[in-house]
Amino acid sequence: MSAVISSLINDQRKKLLSLFNHAQLHLLYKASVHGFHAIHFHNRCDRQGPTICVAYNSSGFVFGAYTAKDFAQTNQNIIDEQAFLYSISEERPWPLRVGVTAAQPAFVDGAAGPNFGALLFLLNNTANIQSAPGAAYNFNPAEMHGGNLALTEFEVYRIWEDSCKRQLLKEQIQLYHPDMEGVKEARVLMVGPVGAGKSSFFNSINSVFRGGMTSRAIAGTAGKIPLVLCDTMGLEESPDAGLDPDDVISICKGHVQDRYQFSQAVPLQKGTPGYKKHATLKDQIHCVVYVVDASKVSLMSQKILDKFGSIRKKANQMGVPQILLLTKIDEACPLVQEDLKNVYHSVYIHKKVCSQEVSENIGIPLSCIIPVKNYSEELELEPEVDVLLLSAVEQMLNYADSFFENLDFLQKVELGLNGRIVFSVLLLLIII
Repeated sequence: MSAVISSLINDQRKKLLSLFNHAQLHLLYKASVHGFHAIHFHNRCDRQGPTICVAYNSSGFVFGAYTAKDFAQTNQNIIDEQAFLYSISEERPWPLRVGVTAAQPAFVDGAAGPNFGALLFLLNNTANIQSAPGAAYNFNPAEMHGGNLALTEFEVYRIWEDSCKRQLLKEQIQLYHPDMEGVKEARVLMVGPVGAGKSSFFNSINSVFRGGMTSRAIAGTAGKIPLVLCDTMGLEESPDAGLDPDDVISICKGHVQDRYQFSQAVPLQKGTPGYKKHATLKDQIHCVVYVVDASKVSLMSQKILDKFGSIRKKANQMGVPQILLLTKIDEACPLVQEDLKNVYHSVYIHKKVCSQEVSENIGIPLSCIIPVKNYSEELELEPEVDVLLLSAVEQMLNYADSFFENLDFLQKVELGLNGRIVFSVLLLLIII
């Protein structure tokens, strides 16, 4: 029997997962395969722990409900303070989330389809829903499902909040190997204003892999992982101070020797001391990471933003992928400072910082912005901090792989073009 495939596209899956803290989805039930009948739903979804219903309609809405409790056909009203309804649409950058009202039942645990009161799925064992906002969940039907109550698909996933996420990420990172001959590790260039947290990020990653707090040099290989973090002097407003955007070209092409001291007056040039003439792919930069302090985003001057823009343009021209680390998120938002998990629900982080301040001003897509918290005053490692840091490293390695894949594709295209040129010359000689 062929595998049952999720109907979630990548953007929808990302938005859905943003409602949780590092969760994984496991597809339990798909109505178009198993049947739009309540008994089929219960056969596959009862006593499965936390689950999320995912409904699709022809108006482009993906919406549904989450509960941390079991479905068990007890015919009882179930209280679940963690339950919520949600809606995802292409027009909204973030999911609509409607939490259950305190002391109100989250759902009715009967023999019918999932019944959250305000939303009843598999109505009368059909591909339809009943929508009735009320005391438990109050929402605008137009925002939830566009008023379209006929489903094109209905799925249920088990939610796995992985307590071992930190260990899994560490293992995946340690097993990483670039799929490019002659390259053993990914090289990542870190760029940002003075005090943004570049050095702290390196030391934090090093601490995670060593299992305790450490403080080392601000650049090099973090622990025993196939990643080299290359630090630079900070960006400054003055054109004669800090990192010169022109030096980024030499760095990305691998022409800078280790621990080279950049001159604030003259960019590194061919023939000058410290210039590495023969650079190979393993010497080049495979991903550029911009580091920005979330608590000081509004204070960045136009001169700093212009330097970011210049570096981004040069990196784009060289085909180097770029992401942005948003550091000190706990200092930027009291909600996140109270509980780091709230970074996924913080209006400030999501809208003000990512959408308005960072994405638009620096020119980095929202999908390439990663929130992190570096270790600063902590005496022990914390799982929530580690997962954010390791997720950032995982993304860096993914982007480095994209660089290698694009390079490999271009090399194949070039070889193909050269082959056609040779073939054309031979054909010309035969004709003559």
